Amino acid sequence: NFNRFVVIMIDSIFMANERGDRIVERYYRGVSNKQSIRAFRHQFIATKKLTKPVIRIDDTTFFHIKVDDVHLGASSKENCNPALVFEFLYAIAGLFREYFTKINPSNVRDNFVIVYELLDECMDNGYPQITAVEILKSFIRLAGESRALTRQEAKIKKALTKTITGVNEWRPNKDLVYEKNEVFIDALESVNVLQSTKGNILRADVTGQVIMKTKLSGTPTCKFGMNDKVRLRKEASEGKLRRAVKVVSLDDVTFHRCVRLSKFDQDRTITFVPPDGEFELMKYRVTSEVLLPFRVIAIVNEKGRNRVEYDVKIKPKFREQLVANDVVVKIPVPPNATAKQKHIKVRSGKAKYYPTHNAIVWKFRRFLGSAKNGYRLQAEVQRLHSVKETPWVRPPITLQFTVPMFTSSGFHVRFLKVIENTGYSTVKWVRYITRAGQYQIRI
Repeated sequence: NFNRFVVIMIDSIFMANERGDRIVERYYRGVSNKQSIRAFRHQFIATKKLTKPVIRIDDTTFFHIKVDDVHLGASSKENCNPALVFEFLYAIAGLFREYFTKINPSNVRDNFVIVYELLDECMDNGYPQITAVEILKSFIRLAGESRALTRQEAKIKKALTKTITGVNEWRPNKDLVYEKNEVFIDALESVNVLQSTKGNILRADVTGQVIMKTKLSGTPTCKFGMNDKVRLRKEASEGKLRRAVKVVSLDDVTFHRCVRLSKFDQDRTITFVPPDGEFELMKYRVTSEVLLPFRVIAIVNEKGRNRVEYDVKIKPKFREQLVANDVVVKIPVPPNATAKQKHIKVRSGKAKYYPTHNAIVWKFRRFLGSAKNGYRLQAEVQRLHSVKETPWVRPPITLQFTVPMFTSSGFHVRFLKVIENTGYSTVKWVRYITRAGQYQIRI
């Protein structure tokens, strides 16, 4: 969803083959001339000198990407935002793939009418307008499909204009009807931890996202509530908060384009008209008061030049009712070492030495939160000597895991209100999942 108030004036869009021959050229502003584009094709594409994504020739800037067997580019004489130009080019490429799967010179030539129609609809006078596949496929169809629209041309043109100029471009079909109206919410988090050899937490942060899948009739408006620190403090000061709730301070929050940002800035309310199907509502980051799902205590001693002894203990820090799945503890060993299975002792899980990974891998299919005393691994490896001795750099122990119904940030969905004219009831499902990001323990 491109903002017209952001300066992104594109003069032309062009496509060329591997030899630099012209396939498609579409001029929007009459500023760039054919000679400059031809010079770009011959000097850079044909000679395979495209070492940079942005190239300037005289007073014209060229932006370029390679898509399948075709070079797709844009030119501009304005000081426009390169990130937005590349975002538009990749959106155009994705649009072409929806119509003819693979983008190659023959497919583009066979569908050149569709290509030009799409380029005309996607951009107006150098300003990107719409790249939503669902909308464009409703009005621009491949040969053999367009005749089905002849009786409704007036209605379709009116709907297209309303869709493009409206605010709900992500939900074009207002006639959606579901027998059972449902909303599925997934709060997915990835926790990153760096622990020192003394057990101190050097770094801990969480990156999270809220994924929603909606099956809602009509065009409803949704209000999403979470335990945001700013919002709850405001409710507490106004006396609207009935009971104490754990709050979370969110950083670097980004939303799907359906969210009304002005409403969020005003009162921290997430209000939106949801797209149909699955989409990412928001992404966030938390850097304070991170709840670690596991505590690892590792003691590694080098006994002379021949042996290395390990004593590793892992404890759960989540609630007793919860269970972690697919827990993997990867304990590094020196590259010139070997370990026998009888020297690796565990009471729970399975531990094995993998020479290709230079590590002892300790696996748990299910790790119970009720095991508050944790589990212990004791191992011994033998080091082999070489002519040139190099000191062992001691890589960190790494963890992999999945903990359902647990969030390291403390993020919690407080409510989801679905407002629609017919007043139908909605079934709502919420799921929390925390996974390991870079979970490292120095030894």
